[in-house]
Amino acid sequence: MSDHYQMLGVSRDASADEIKRAYRKLARELHPDVNPDPEVQDKFKEITASYETLSDPKKRQSYDMGGNGFSGANFGGGFSDIMDAFFGGGGSRGPRPRMRAGQDSLIRIQVDLHEACFGTEREITVESAIVCTKCTGSGCLDGSEPSICSVCKGRGETQQVVRSVIGQVMTSRPCGPCSGYGSVIANPCRECAGEGRVRARQDIHVKIPAGVETGNRIQLSGRGEVGHGGGPAGDVYVEIVETQHEYLIRERDTLHMSLEVAMSAAALGTTVSVESLDGPVDVHIKAGTQSGTPIAIKGKGMSRLRQGGRGELVVHIEVRTPGKLNREEEELMKRFAELRGDSIAHIKDHEGGIFSKIKGVFTK
Repeated sequence: MSDHYQMLGVSRDASADEIKRAYRKLARELHPDVNPDPEVQDKFKEITASYETLSDPKKRQSYDMGGNGFSGANFGGGFSDIMDAFFGGGGSRGPRPRMRAGQDSLIRIQVDLHEACFGTEREITVESAIVCTKCTGSGCLDGSEPSICSVCKGRGETQQVVRSVIGQVMTSRPCGPCSGYGSVIANPCRECAGEGRVRARQDIHVKIPAGVETGNRIQLSGRGEVGHGGGPAGDVYVEIVETQHEYLIRERDTLHMSLEVAMSAAALGTTVSVESLDGPVDVHIKAGTQSGTPIAIKGKGMSRLRQGGRGELVVHIEVRTPGKLNREEEELMKRFAELRGDSIAHIKDHEGGIFSKIKGVFTK
């Protein structure tokens, strides 16, 4: 077998910290998740075996005295050591902490177009976990404390030697009596049953900024569920759902609306008042305006989120052709056509007709 010190690239008098740092560096390079090459995986197993030997004082002493450093083929601590090498910690995972961070929460709020444009504020009521006021998160009855687990002696895990074809294998698992905490709450709080938190309703004030749209999320730090054992609370995320407006259509910071105008008004020109998010707004229609003509009104669109300013309100003109005419109207329309010399219809060329617009779309 190769020398363990040479495998890790350290001297024989290297400290425990130096050995750990050397293993961490090699493990990051040779871990199967990083490099799946079979030869590299074999190398990874070898350095892991070397680290298992040199990181344990008794095994290291036995190895330095001429032994192999192993008590049978013990690979039980390999995964723990790998995890420790990447995420820190000692030679053992140790007990689980009772205090853990709480979960985040997601709440959806509907807002109308006016609220989305100008912003608003809401009061919402949510059911969540809060710190138990009786035990202040400890989970213990007044005056009591958790006691060391008599089974695992505070380690939070138990070990068992299992015989296999490769020899004796040491396995570790969370201690059952203490659920891996290393301690037992003999006298749990009657209010929270030892969890350190209770369910309760709470009111949350939400400030919705101007310019939000469907899918935007507002983060309220520390307003989520309190963690087990009175741990820090998670966050609340408020997701915006914008409801559809009666006649306004949103496209980012631009608003669109259709305005039906009589044929005579479109021909002669006129000014029409329309209702926008800001109230009545005048739309000036020039004489001869054709159906489909867009008229942009600056500053009357949606607010721009975190940018300031507002987009446009685009009014799309739809010219209304009169339907059934009475005799007098029909005579006037014929006279109008004669005066203008209008033909019944004509085909427009590619440059001036609808085909030019279609072509423009595909050539952009």
